[in-house]
Amino acid sequence: MTKINSPIELDKFRKEILSKRDSKKQCITLCTGSACNASGSEEVGKSIEDEIKKQGLSDKVEIRKTGCHGFCERGPIIVNHPDETTYLQIESKDVPEIISQTIKEKKIIDRLLYINPETNNKIVHESEIPFYKYQERLVFGSNGSIDPKSIDDYLAIGGYSAISKMFSGMTPIEVLEEVKKSKLRGRGGGGFPTGIKWEGSRNAPEKTKYVIVNADEGDPGAYMDRALLEGNPHSVLEGLIIGAYAIGANEGYIYVRQEYPLAVENINIAIKMAEEYGFLGENILGSGFNFKVFVHQGAGAFVCGESSALMTALEGRVGEPRPKYIRSNVKGLWERPSVLNNVETWANVPLIINKGADWFSQIGTETSKGTKIFSLVGKITNTGLVEVPMGMTLRDIIFKIGGGIPKGKKFKAVQTGGPSGGCIPENMLDLKVGFDELSKAGSMMGSGGMIVMDEDNCMVDVARYFINFLTDESCGKCVPCREGQRQMLKILTDITEGKGKVGDIELLEELSEVLADASLCALGQTAPNPFLSTLKYFRDEYEAHIVEKRCPSLSCKELISYYIDPEKCTACRLCFKKCPSEAINGDKNIIHIINQDKCTKCDTCFEVCPQKFGAVKKLSGVAVPSPIDEDKRLIVRNN
Repeated sequence: MTKINSPIELDKFRKEILSKRDSKKQCITLCTGSACNASGSEEVGKSIEDEIKKQGLSDKVEIRKTGCHGFCERGPIIVNHPDETTYLQIESKDVPEIISQTIKEKKIIDRLLYINPETNNKIVHESEIPFYKYQERLVFGSNGSIDPKSIDDYLAIGGYSAISKMFSGMTPIEVLEEVKKSKLRGRGGGGFPTGIKWEGSRNAPEKTKYVIVNADEGDPGAYMDRALLEGNPHSVLEGLIIGAYAIGANEGYIYVRQEYPLAVENINIAIKMAEEYGFLGENILGSGFNFKVFVHQGAGAFVCGESSALMTALEGRVGEPRPKYIRSNVKGLWERPSVLNNVETWANVPLIINKGADWFSQIGTETSKGTKIFSLVGKITNTGLVEVPMGMTLRDIIFKIGGGIPKGKKFKAVQTGGPSGGCIPENMLDLKVGFDELSKAGSMMGSGGMIVMDEDNCMVDVARYFINFLTDESCGKCVPCREGQRQMLKILTDITEGKGKVGDIELLEELSEVLADASLCALGQTAPNPFLSTLKYFRDEYEAHIVEKRCPSLSCKELISYYIDPEKCTACRLCFKKCPSEAINGDKNIIHIINQDKCTKCDTCFEVCPQKFGAVKKLSGVAVPSPIDEDKRLIVRNN
């Protein structure tokens, strides 16, 4: 493999790659991100390879195994180019028909198409599917078209043209000013202006500086960074090279979760390829600039997503935060200036250098520029990764892209910003997504987690869940966080179990104030947010739990009971057969009853009871009616 020594050589090499590619040749792109792999994508890929060979199409059809396409709810996904025919939820048994009918005969297989639930129309092309149609996939779009293990694929779509442009005449100051002018803000949670952070490191007197990728993505339900590292690792590397050049760093680190094996594999392959091509190492593209990158696998501690804890872990010590008397961009890793940005932030940088700060700053709101990738999960029809321009409303994201709430349930809230974020209610669905807008609503952007909740979610229990998560993940170094969260968890648990007392809400508010003011790092400082936001918008649910010993959402096990309505029971025996605790008594033509002493409140009887009968009821805050007399349980009506 020949090392590329200049921007001119890179341009020639790129043209050679493109000259060998036939844009009219059929190419099947198959999603092989972690989500699709879990749904059988690897088996599908092998079946496609075998079938193409079997049907003698090896010279006519290419298969490209890409990263995550985003529509995780419907994986495995294949898109046939150049006509963009898209098939969802592919199984190996579908492959022979796909090759013989669609690839050879150009015929559409209707059952594999996306069906619009509103119009019942079948949609053939990926770009016309509502999930994709309303997105603006600037950073994430290439995931579905390139093989992450192939540097040539990245070069073919213009990859490394940003560093080529940079080394063709831009000074480090000019690069820095372009990033500042773009008003790019960090996508990792804090939303700090990226250019200003870089400037602080560049101006620091210490000569040795570092750039770091934070891929320690630990928020429940969030996997944007994982998908980018798995699907387009070179975009992150290119951004890192640009940042290193701008601040004068010669070493970079990628701190990635050990639980992301495919991301670790692909970024290591990308680094090796970039070194062989001359994009990393000595005298990059003949510029005289030297830069090398190392990968560090984290041990899975959520607190290591915090900048100083991450840097402590990189130094080989226990990942605990430290006081930031001086910001880490001035005194960070090994007490030297260190720029830490998350995966998505670095992936935005090549776009800014290539297309200009003016182009980038035209996208988004006044204070939040560009696009943002969200992991849209929870009680939502279309689960997956979505990239939208800043300023799009929550309503459009949830209902236009996400397809709304399944099973006819009513939307209740959306939790943004991970465990340190907050819950936003229905009457704020028209809120525009942006750093400042979400903060004003009592939540935060965070890294981009977006968990949708419906009428069955208890907001008190939601707060308890996130406090429980953060209590487990606290490093325990400072007392306010360690002990304050434990006390909050105990009180919230008591409330969900019907043991809440008058005054508990005020005590939780007092603990929240102490945590926010006295905790060492952002984990403890923002930990009360789930409680404070749910209290702000759903105070009535807290009061119902405490005063009435009732869970309005019929969710908290200790506050609900199950009851079979004798007027609706048809003795179909479904609940009797499925009950794991054998708490249901009944037989054919005998009305069923639930033994409350044996019932574990697992919800099985409620789920299996035919909807048209609706005999099983959930009760909360009221006494369970006494069972009917034995001599009245015989059913005489027709089922």
